[in-house]
Amino acid sequence: MKSVLIAAAIISSVVTTRSEDFDVIIRHGRVVDGSGNPAFFADVGVKKGRITAIGRVDGKAKTEIDATGLIVAPGFIDVHTHADELGASRRARANTNNESVFESWQPRAENFLRMGVTSVVVGNCGGSTLDVGKFFDNVKRNQISINTATLIGHNTVREKAMGGSFDRPPTPAELAKMKSYVDAAMKDGAVGLSTGLIYLPGVFSKTDEIVELAKVASAYGGIYASHMRHEDSCIYEALDEVIAVARGAHIRAEVSHIKLAGERSWHQADKVLAYIEKARASGLDITEDQYAYTASSTTMRQLIPDEAFDGGKKKFLEIIADPDKKAKLVAEMKQKIHARGREDYAYAVIASYRHDKSLNGLNIVEATKKVRGSDSLADQIEFILEMEKNGSASGVFHGMNEEDLATFMRHPNTMIACDSGLRKFGESVPHPRGYGNNARVLGRYVRELKVLRLEDAIRKMTSLPANTFQLKQRGELRDGNWADIVVFDPEKITDPATYNDPHHYATGIPHVLVNGVPVIKDNEHTGAKPGMGLRHVAK
Repeated sequence: MKSVLIAAAIISSVVTTRSEDFDVIIRHGRVVDGSGNPAFFADVGVKKGRITAIGRVDGKAKTEIDATGLIVAPGFIDVHTHADELGASRRARANTNNESVFESWQPRAENFLRMGVTSVVVGNCGGSTLDVGKFFDNVKRNQISINTATLIGHNTVREKAMGGSFDRPPTPAELAKMKSYVDAAMKDGAVGLSTGLIYLPGVFSKTDEIVELAKVASAYGGIYASHMRHEDSCIYEALDEVIAVARGAHIRAEVSHIKLAGERSWHQADKVLAYIEKARASGLDITEDQYAYTASSTTMRQLIPDEAFDGGKKKFLEIIADPDKKAKLVAEMKQKIHARGREDYAYAVIASYRHDKSLNGLNIVEATKKVRGSDSLADQIEFILEMEKNGSASGVFHGMNEEDLATFMRHPNTMIACDSGLRKFGESVPHPRGYGNNARVLGRYVRELKVLRLEDAIRKMTSLPANTFQLKQRGELRDGNWADIVVFDPEKITDPATYNDPHHYATGIPHVLVNGVPVIKDNEHTGAKPGMGLRHVAK
């Protein structure tokens, strides 16, 4: 009898709330609270930016939203974005310092909000602002529509301390300077350290250098997020390095955009996950994030061997101007593509080439034929080198297997993250993930293919990233938490953006609240900019 009374009291405390005025009440929705627990029907009351009631809400509100037939969930948290970058090209990661990016470009962050994302982590893949304190000051002063946390990028601090892309270890003085930059960033609220180990100048770094920097982030309770050196058949070597950093620095680690790229590496997702699980069983805290597409996106520079850039663009131009050195570079590129089991570069599609926008959307074979009149492999390589000489380009690279994608997605420690920047509607031919990633998971992989339960998918977008990156009082619909809330139709949510026609916002998400303020209302952006800078507070 006593247990029955206790249960009744608990139910009463959840279901019946006091009558009071609210800023927003969301009524009659099916609540998926982000914990992974089963959905339940309830109203949600919001006041002064916080969730103040979940259950039967009898009060009145300034704004009422009828969520009949809809899902009410925490706002989605994307831990791997490039919303701090001004443009599509990732080559800027190594040396940019865009503290005021939201002031100058897309403060409404509409491509993120339209797919339900209310908080993002920037500074990924080794590229970030150097002055984290100034970054957060600018976010507060300039006003943005989403919440933002940042990592401190290894490429950024290496470039600043060493003055260029050097194929050598830092001197003791340079390493000390790098550590001081990471220390200052962590004090100012960075959530951790990121690496982009296929990008300049991080590609030339050694593991012990990264461990030393990760120790600084670890002292503040930060995380280590890594775009690893390999995401193909050499992925286990790359994972060994992540494991070595996690163990050596006593730090939590995140594998960025986990994938198996290239046909020769397909059908190993279970083995990769087992490799990570073995490390976790040894006492390490390693998680991963993923986007829901079988193509990646980065700069076309990645098709050219790294050694051509040891010394920056000047060195590259010297190489291609020297017949012997250029011939050696071309031979290396031919060997590299054949080693991957490919005969040409048709898998690489131009997303944004400012030098000749008419080539955007064409693959390398098609573009080479258009520009050079021949699509031979030699001509393709000449065209790639020419693009780099003219300022490079960003691209979309097709090379993953959906079966592997689904296996990674099912793993309980995989978060959903789009790996995209802000999008200017109609500009270039970017990867569609920047418009549709979360909606694609909920439409294709939950509703259509049933790869995930709805509750599990939402957990991967909410409480899992919030807990992993220590974003306090977010990621769950819970009394007292910040009212980041997304309301969507589980039967209609979809991602109309495609590789050939990417500029379409996600559909089926009529309402999004950020810190209690409706930012998407009845499928339209309200113009509100209630976003906050999410500073990490050291333990």
